[in-house]
Amino acid sequence: MTKIPPGVGPKFPQVVVLVGATGDLARRKLLPGMFHLASAGFIPACRIIGVSLDDIDVEAFRTFTRAALDEYSQRKISDKDWKAFADSLDYVSLNAGPVALKAAVEKAEQIIHVEYNAECRRLHYLSVPPNAALSAIRMLGEADLVERARIVMEKPFGTDLASAKILNNKLHEVFSEDRIFRIDHFLGKEPAQNILAFRFANGLFEPIWNRNFIDHVQIDVPETLTLGKRTAFYEQTGAYRDMVVTHLFQILAFMAMEPPTSLEPDPISEEKNKVFRSMLPLEPAHVVRGQYTGYRAEAGVDPESDTETFIALKCSIDNWRWAGVPFFLRTGKCLAQGQRIISIAFREPPKSMFPAGSGVGAQGPDHLTFDLADASKMSLSFYGKRPGPGMRLDKLSLQFAMHDTGMADDVLEAYERLILDAMRGDHTLFNTAEGIERLWEVSIPLLEAPPPVRFYAPGSWGPNAIHQLIAPHAWRLPFERAWRDPNPVGS
Repeated sequence: MTKIPPGVGPKFPQVVVLVGATGDLARRKLLPGMFHLASAGFIPACRIIGVSLDDIDVEAFRTFTRAALDEYSQRKISDKDWKAFADSLDYVSLNAGPVALKAAVEKAEQIIHVEYNAECRRLHYLSVPPNAALSAIRMLGEADLVERARIVMEKPFGTDLASAKILNNKLHEVFSEDRIFRIDHFLGKEPAQNILAFRFANGLFEPIWNRNFIDHVQIDVPETLTLGKRTAFYEQTGAYRDMVVTHLFQILAFMAMEPPTSLEPDPISEEKNKVFRSMLPLEPAHVVRGQYTGYRAEAGVDPESDTETFIALKCSIDNWRWAGVPFFLRTGKCLAQGQRIISIAFREPPKSMFPAGSGVGAQGPDHLTFDLADASKMSLSFYGKRPGPGMRLDKLSLQFAMHDTGMADDVLEAYERLILDAMRGDHTLFNTAEGIERLWEVSIPLLEAPPPVRFYAPGSWGPNAIHQLIAPHAWRLPFERAWRDPNPVGS
């Protein structure tokens, strides 16, 4: 069972309105996540009202939820915990309208008031496509459920600057900015927050976290999966809108931001937004768009589709710390490996006294690498002498994994952490209207004149043009050295 530090839970009991409660995200992540938060004691006073287009009753929703937990929960489900969670569930069909939803929320709040003699807070989680978000927001307004409420929005937050501004303006008609939580599950991962700890708590690395010592940075998120049933969504977005604006740029901001005045939401958000303000507009010549062979033959895809399933780009941050340091970003579907890394390449020594053939420099510069998977891992590569006579050097590495600490079971899954933070009103790991609109602003040159898509074979690392994009450097993936196995055979 996860250990609960004091003060991490919300101050008030919660009533969650989960719009899109029978969708794929709710089934895989949200319902299992809320079950864990409730059963572990993070939110002991919580009731959940599922809302979707499905015309089912509360018992059918409980059956759906139990099936989701059985399939996707990573933790053991006791009968006692399940009964308590099932009793907290209710369901309202969207077709029943705002009056029925308001009645269900008031009923849930009355139950909590009787049991806990406490005032509630409301959390509205919109697990719906962007084209359904505004109608759901209108329904919440018509149901008079805005007071004492926060709202969680799923990506994408618009598809360009104009649509992002329209979406934000419509949102602000109902909810103030401090009540809006634009979710990015990448920032909810333990390793993303570990970047802040690593940078600002260690005197060893903070002094060299700048253009004087760092040569270039890679943020690399290849995926092996094809699009499956998401082709209709993907045809409207593509890899850039789906992954770069909403995920990779947010990770870049954590990596590049200045030290905040404190680890509070407002100072951190301000430093992230300063990074976005310093980003130069993207140059189409520094972007490679790709499409895996066979994508156009998939159901729901235009036979002449120009949608990219892969993108790699170079971007620049024009400020004192990062001037002249290129940031290379890559992501795509149907690639050779599924990885999520940040890799920082350090500048090489200005002069080498090692003899020719010693091996120094043969495997690239020293790298500090963060693995952004749920189980935190870090690696620092460096050159060291090979044992024996002479001066022969090999690339070695120091590696850390969360498994080494014995605390891997304490890690909250990304959605669990973000749901908990939204209940607490903590914006640290969420996106702001200003930040999103600025990212769409720097995207204008690319969106207006995108380079043509280049085809790549499924199972490859993308189009060959990615090597010219990053030259004279090289992509960090595939690794020259694999992550150490935390559970080696015989251990």
